[in-house]
Amino acid sequence: MAHTEFNPRHLLVEVFANEGASLQQVAPLAQMERLVESVQGSVEGLNVQWRAQGETRVQRYGAKPQVWLHLQASAHVPMTCQRCLSEASIPLEIDQSYRFVATENEALDEDEDSEEDILVLSRDFDVLELLEDELIMALPPIPKHDQCPQAPSFEAADDDFSGGEQAKPNPFAVLQKLKREGGT
Repeated sequence: MAHTEFNPRHLLVEVFANEGASLQQVAPLAQMERLVESVQGSVEGLNVQWRAQGETRVQRYGAKPQVWLHLQASAHVPMTCQRCLSEASIPLEIDQSYRFVATENEALDEDEDSEEDILVLSRDFDVLELLEDELIMALPPIPKHDQCPQAPSFEAADDDFSGGEQAKPNPFAVLQKLKREGGT
């Protein structure tokens, strides 16, 4: 079987799967503009390590083999910890399989009943766009450290208002004074 060079931005998924080919790269996080918009902090020097593996699977005898793509990735992205409000390096992991079908209608029909993700075959599939989509969906809704580097402060006091509370009379002291004055 001939070895084909595959471009992750313009992947012929069916050929990729038929060859059982794989792609593995390290991509700069800064190139994933939509993901960068969703994180806080600098992404300079940060990378995404990813691997795509193609395969075909025969579901039943005599049927055309199904085209599959397995995508794995790992990255750390900077986000603001919602407990201590400092920067946290949030790990993202992707391990997902996709089954490809011929048409959009077929994808819509099969998507509800299948456990795997269904995508439509195209002659110009962008693996890096799919990778970015998956990383965005893997972002936590409430990012936080496993253990904050400093204990979060739960105090809501404001120095400008602390003097106001001291000037307020104790209601029990006022009652005691009224009781003494009224009782004698």
